[in-house]
Amino acid sequence: VVVLTAETLPRHELAGLSVRVHEARHEGYVGIAGDVVDETRNTLLIGAARTQVPKAACEFAFELGDGTTVLVEGERLVADPARRTEVTGDNLWR
Repeated sequence: VVVLTAETLPRHELAGLSVRVHEARHEGYVGIAGDVVDETRNTLLIGAARTQVPKAACEFAFELGDGTTVLVEGERLVADPARRTEVTGDNLWR
């Protein structure tokens, strides 16, 4: 079982987590917030409107269950979700 902390968040399943776009290369993405509905290799789908946000172009603020906010550079999240969350073997995100 992987415990969700600031260190493990990039390897965690992101769907269902509360997130806000903290910074972005394009200011139109800044402030988009909601729960992660789904993710692809390069994007997060955020909120009920399923707004598609590119991972590599943004810095995300994830809120953990204890109220802690964790900032994550989107580049660290760019990968197929199944590969990024692997817990066995050598892995770039481990």
